[in-house]
Amino acid sequence: MNTPASREGNLFRYIVYFIGYLMAAGTVKLVTINSPIRIWNLILFALISLMVLLFFIYRFNREQRFFDRSLSGSWLGNFGMIIGLTLVVTALRIVVSWLQAYGKVKLYGFQTMYLRHESVAMYWFLVVALGIVLPILQEFLITGFLFNYAFRRNTMLTAILGIATSGILFSALNWQTTVPLLVINAIFGALFAWSYLYTQTLWMPIYLAVVNGIILMVMM
Repeated sequence: MNTPASREGNLFRYIVYFIGYLMAAGTVKLVTINSPIRIWNLILFALISLMVLLFFIYRFNREQRFFDRSLSGSWLGNFGMIIGLTLVVTALRIVVSWLQAYGKVKLYGFQTMYLRHESVAMYWFLVVALGIVLPILQEFLITGFLFNYAFRRNTMLTAILGIATSGILFSALNWQTTVPLLVINAIFGALFAWSYLYTQTLWMPIYLAVVNGIILMVMM
């Protein structure tokens, strides 16, 4: 029960982490359904998000002692790949926004919600919550912990299954009601997971997820 090799322990821990994420996501929903934004809801969001984030960081760092990182490299050590993936994420996000502008792809649910309750306070809250906080928590949940628990073997098949599963979970956590947006989100999630396997550090997918989230908010 004490190591990531324990299936029962992994399942229990992952359920706890998932509940923690749902708590943070729930506070985002609580803030956005009330217009104008209420200060006490913001405080609740900040407290729960910070608590869950610190818990995730502590648990993830603690579990890394069970893994051999002799082949891992610093994500800052491959500056060319960072620039390249940043440009890929930016380009993909621009293409999606262009398709939305011409009616080829529907708006995201939060974009429709924002248009109904448009305000400066709501915009900046969405930038922080959906652009930064939730993407970070998601990458801990569906990339870091997921690969630690379910996809530990060093084989090509395991890597492909892990990347695909992470992409599907990313799409599920950012649920949309149209198939094109679900597929788009799955592609982004799979790209983030691949960057984790390539660099063997969670900072890379977290960075890319935040870049994606902020660009999405800016283009809202």
